[in-house]
Amino acid sequence: MKSRLELRRRSVIPGFGLSLGFTLSYATLIVFIPLAGIFIKSAGLGLDGFLAAAFDARAIAAYRVSFGCAILAALLNAVFGFIVAWVLVRYDFPLKRFIDSAVDLPFALPTAVSGIALTAIFAPNGWIGALFAPLGIKTAFSLTGITIALTFIGLPFVVRTVQPVLADLDRQFEEAALSLGASKFQIFLRIILPESGPALLIGAALAFARGVGEYGSVIFIAGNMPYKTEIAALLIVTKLEQFDYGGAAAIGAGMLMISFALLFALNALQRRFLRGMA
Repeated sequence: MKSRLELRRRSVIPGFGLSLGFTLSYATLIVFIPLAGIFIKSAGLGLDGFLAAAFDARAIAAYRVSFGCAILAALLNAVFGFIVAWVLVRYDFPLKRFIDSAVDLPFALPTAVSGIALTAIFAPNGWIGALFAPLGIKTAFSLTGITIALTFIGLPFVVRTVQPVLADLDRQFEEAALSLGASKFQIFLRIILPESGPALLIGAALAFARGVGEYGSVIFIAGNMPYKTEIAALLIVTKLEQFDYGGAAAIGAGMLMISFALLFALNALQRRFLRGMA
């Protein structure tokens, strides 16, 4: 049996104690202290002031817009992002490498540039918006426009999370199921989805988290009408411009609590999914 000294010498990374200390220190400086600052700043309002600032009618309307559109965009990306990842992994076609690289463009583009481009395309006089305007469908300056922007910036999270899982999926199981008479839907439901499901949930959660806090790509296409198309991030900026730092911190704390609850529910769903696979 190898001694502990030999294992320590062959260890690639530092020991548990040092690694844990570094992890906690780094997470405290980068994550916990800034988040604690939000609650400390909003605590100066008192409980009644905090509730009045974080959950008044305008704030609740902004939460509804931000979280509702982010959830819808995450669901859309879960479906179409999986399809994009599947096509990029399973098929060879012209311009495949170009399309594969283009998936990452929302990461590289400044969000303000994305917002301006989407607004120009989906505005009533834009290339795509002009097609829907005669039908009475308003794309830009509406909840639809916000969802489009959040879908655009969230797509790479799903594709890049699911893509390596699909690439590592052994096709022999699919061929064996097909030889036993399973339909394509059964193969997807019994083989492909259980393997890629956890990664798909993670990608959708990342897309949702990015969408909730998105600002630059949304403010141009949203219309920014209070109680209708105003996102919570814009309301926070408005509070800051009015030097209402406590109110801005209260809304940020409200968003943080709601986001944590939703992400906790997604993680619980993922754990349940994994237990169902076992």
